[in-house]
Amino acid sequence: MIKGIGVDVVEISRFQQAIDNWGDIFLHKVFTEREFAYSQSKKNQAQHFAARFAVKEAMSKAISTGWSGGFRWKDVEVENDAAGKPSVILDGNIKKILAGKRIHISISHSENVVIAFAVIEEE
Repeated sequence: MIKGIGVDVVEISRFQQAIDNWGDIFLHKVFTEREFAYSQSKKNQAQHFAARFAVKEAMSKAISTGWSGGFRWKDVEVENDAAGKPSVILDGNIKKILAGKRIHISISHSENVVIAFAVIEEE
């Protein structure tokens, strides 16, 4: 049974502007060390940071508490398996809220836009 669904769209150029304006301070506030290292290792870094940001936003919408429910940026970490399939590692309050739930993530992008979906399913 589906318990929550969230979606977010991020313009890559606007995310690049945020990186240009606030730099590593912003990136380290939002992303875990593994997300930072992964995105920094890619040719189009802004696209990879934007994708991870979109997943975090989609997750905040899917849990239905949004930011008022104790959601913290680093409580949702995006990783990719060897084939590139994204998934999330949960921490903190979000890990407790979603204990026993299955999380499905999908990310897609064009040259200009990233979109992410998050679905929370009762196991």
